[in-house]
Amino acid sequence: MARGGINKALVQKAYQAILARGGNPSIDAIRVELGNTGSKTTIHRYLKELEESSGRDGAPLPLNEQLANLVGQLSDQLKADAQASVAKEREQLGQERIRYQALTQQAEARSLQLEDQCKELSDQLKATQQALSSEQHLRQENEVELARLAQANLDLERRVQDRDAQIRSLEDKHQHARDALEHYRQANKEQREQEQRRHESQAQQLQLELRQLQQTLIVKQDELTHLNRDNARLLAEARQQQKDQHAQQQLLAQSTKALKVAESTLAGTERTNAALEERCHSLQEEVTRLGELTLDQAQEAQSLNARLAEAIAQLKLVEQTSGITNNS
Repeated sequence: MARGGINKALVQKAYQAILARGGNPSIDAIRVELGNTGSKTTIHRYLKELEESSGRDGAPLPLNEQLANLVGQLSDQLKADAQASVAKEREQLGQERIRYQALTQQAEARSLQLEDQCKELSDQLKATQQALSSEQHLRQENEVELARLAQANLDLERRVQDRDAQIRSLEDKHQHARDALEHYRQANKEQREQEQRRHESQAQQLQLELRQLQQTLIVKQDELTHLNRDNARLLAEARQQQKDQHAQQQLLAQSTKALKVAESTLAGTERTNAALEERCHSLQEEVTRLGELTLDQAQEAQSLNARLAEAIAQLKLVEQTSGITNNS
């Protein structure tokens, strides 16, 4: 209670209480009785008025005056109580106003904080939406890239299949060429064997004829010495035999030349076969390279699938984060 709340009624009440206990109503005693409140000057002034009005050294007051004094004291006490109550109400009202102002300031601060949080959440939402849009765009790009790689892989598989078909066709052609070459070799071998046998037979025949001619020549020479008349005939026969021998030699030269041509053709065929084998080996290396390229493409497609799965997982995480932010 403030010092302004000390009045004469309160001082009188404390004064009478001290007297009722048989104590000395001094200024300090009255102030203690009032709860250590009030100015000593004010208490001294009220105490002096009470002592003057009570008339200690005189005769007691009449009953009506005592009643009037009591009524005045009660009126003063009621007024003091009313003032004290009003002062208390004012104090409580001031405290309530201070508390209300503090609550208002807290509410305003909370409102500003909520506005900042709302702005921050809005910024986060915009950032999340942008990230989501970016992730969706990245996902679409990944899907397009995956589709392109799948199409490229399919095209590569088709090319590999076509190349395999070409290789099989070349292998078939190569096999046919081998078979044809083998057949040609066999036929050429048989032809050479036949030519060789025929040549040997002709040579043997020529040698036999030569021996016969030699024997005939000897006989003719013997007969020439004895039969001069048969000289012209034998000479003509000898010339004819020489012509036949020359014809046989020309035939033998032609056979040798045909054999050389056959051998040259065989060498060309062997060179063609070697070229075909080298081409087959090159095609096999190309198939191996295409197989490795297909494996690399498959590994790259697998890597892209892993990247796509990671992007989808991140997108789901962003969507979950966005859902949690919206719920908040």
